[in-house]
Amino acid sequence: MRVRPSAGLLLYRYGVDGAVEVLLGHLGGPFWARKDAGAWSIPKGEYGAGEDPVAAARREFREELGHPAPDAELTALGTVRQAGGKQVTVWAAEGDLDPATAVSNTFELEWPRGSGVLRSYPELDRVAWYRVDAAREKLVRAQTAFLDRLVDTIGG
Repeated sequence: MRVRPSAGLLLYRYGVDGAVEVLLGHLGGPFWARKDAGAWSIPKGEYGAGEDPVAAARREFREELGHPAPDAELTALGTVRQAGGKQVTVWAAEGDLDPATAVSNTFELEWPRGSGVLRSYPELDRVAWYRVDAAREKLVRAQTAFLDRLVDTIGG
């Protein structure tokens, strides 16, 4: 299986009660439409050989949320391998963003499969803040490791 490198940026903030909250996006497209648990992701995307992973993480943040990555110190959270073979490297940054203002880029997919009809879907169809405990239920399973690493790094 070919390793597909991907880079992302996990935005976090401290809620009114001081609890750590993270910004997640619900995966777009017909496969994920009726799913919630395990159907959310850290904004991320693939990058090519020779491309700087941090630059790719910042680019993907902008593409998937429609906002520039925050001008904040980045904390490396390491790499995980997802079930599909994607190798995801993530950095954390403290910041804030109003989910209602997020606008994702789109991708085309033949749907229904075999119909010959190409439809356009947002990469992320919803964006929301979640406390770390709730985020564990929402995230794609392999990405939950980043929550543990974030909490170990910043506390909370």
